[in-house]
Amino acid sequence: MTMHEGGPATSPVDWEALRALARAACARAYAPYSGYPVGAAALVSDGRLISGCNVENAGYGVTLCAECGLIGDLINGGGGRLVAFTCCNRDGAQIMPCGRCRQLLWEHGGATLLVDTPQGVWSMDRVLPQAFGAEDLAL
Repeated sequence: MTMHEGGPATSPVDWEALRALARAACARAYAPYSGYPVGAAALVSDGRLISGCNVENAGYGVTLCAECGLIGDLINGGGGRLVAFTCCNRDGAQIMPCGRCRQLLWEHGGATLLVDTPQGVWSMDRVLPQAFGAEDLAL
């Protein structure tokens, strides 16, 4: 277990529970075209666990990744900040989110989001160095 810096001080990350939730989401994925189901799960700053799976479409451009489903679950459940994240393939192995998904995760978790990678748990600022964020926009 790893303590999240800046997150709930008394709430360690239960990586095994997150991985199990991601595997369960992966089992529900709709991936008839690629044959590559993906499941994602995260811990939210208020203690909720959320998940998502990829949902493919015959019009490939409208396919939804597991991270999109996860962010939809986050917002639909009341929002908050992501504290810890994992995603897996059909074998239950941790996989890295693609570049687009890393940007989604940055938006809702920021630099301190903990990401379960194939090489261990990394902070989001290591997964997506020099990320573009809201502070870069002239609002």
